[in-house]
Amino acid sequence: MTNKQTVFSTIDEHAETFRAISRSIGNRPELGHEEFYAAGLLTAELERFGFEVTRGILNMETSFIAVYDSGKPGPTAGFLCEYDALPEIGHACGHHLICSMSIAAAVGLKAAIGQLGGRIRIYGTPAEETKGAKVPMAAAGLFDDCDFALMAHPYHTFERSGESLALDAIQFEYTGVAAHAAASPYEGVNALDAVLMLFNSINAMRQQCRSDARIHGIIDNGGKAPNIIPDYASAKFYVRSASRAYTNELTQKVLRCAEGAALQTGCTLTTNNYEFSYDELLTNEVLSNQFNKNLIEAGIRSDEIEFGKDNGSLDLGNVSVRCPAIHPYVKVVEDRLLLHTEAFRDAAMTEPAFDRMLFGAKMLAATAYDVCTDPALLAGIREEFERQTKQL
Repeated sequence: MTNKQTVFSTIDEHAETFRAISRSIGNRPELGHEEFYAAGLLTAELERFGFEVTRGILNMETSFIAVYDSGKPGPTAGFLCEYDALPEIGHACGHHLICSMSIAAAVGLKAAIGQLGGRIRIYGTPAEETKGAKVPMAAAGLFDDCDFALMAHPYHTFERSGESLALDAIQFEYTGVAAHAAASPYEGVNALDAVLMLFNSINAMRQQCRSDARIHGIIDNGGKAPNIIPDYASAKFYVRSASRAYTNELTQKVLRCAEGAALQTGCTLTTNNYEFSYDELLTNEVLSNQFNKNLIEAGIRSDEIEFGKDNGSLDLGNVSVRCPAIHPYVKVVEDRLLLHTEAFRDAAMTEPAFDRMLFGAKMLAATAYDVCTDPALLAGIREEFERQTKQL
């Protein structure tokens, strides 16, 4: 008879493999949709562990789905892998730990799933930092038959799965007429003026925005030379809030600001979404509480598990509106190091960080084990999900 200890001992048995995966991917950082080494390593290891792997999901070369089916009735447990790095500073968000954590959890659960029943599905999701693959995967219905989805993020503390902001990423391009800025400025139509008016209009709008709104942008093209009236200028903005519905409202207001700037200057405006839109994360509280219960049973004090709010945006949000999901944070470094910094990157490549990655894997696997063995817990997760999504 298998039990949770079987799951843990399986992870321990293959611990050096999971460490090696983290170490190898950490030493070879790749940007989103260019993670060929990482995807190749992860899929090869999953096949070696007996998972059936399909690569290139939705024509995304570095994506994959790996499945192990017990052949018996039971829930589908989903684990999510991220493995893209950041420009210049590499794996400063710890994705080399995230992917190993999820694979280790899946391998651990596989040792028990034959008796429990159900199936394990591992999603390889490229480009979380930019055009997150979870967005088209969720839109294509690839999570709709998943009973629950789990991942954990490395951090400097333990933190409950919380909230994230919905996001739209919009580029504004203005086209005007070039002219000599000193000799004949009156013959020009200034595209940079339109961009500046866009910024001023958005800044004037902020007072009427809810406190959870976040609108921030840059000028990515402001002209060629100061003595030429710019005939082209562009800006990129992120528009965020705590809900998809309110983010949609904000985006429409920002678009009207952009149209007004075009009218005032005589420029032509074109807009496009330069990254995928993210939905807010809907943490399934029943599933989250079970994860935290496992942390406490493993010796983490309840007051060590912080209540946080992820003020960024996650493509997991798009998954969470299609199936129950959680995104807790697991402590992997001692100092309060910030994500997306060289200091966190370096600390996340140490042996203590790999130890804690394995601990996080056990907590994910234990939570999935609990759901697979407790029909009442699974029913509670489903009820919570239906309540959260019925008005979306």
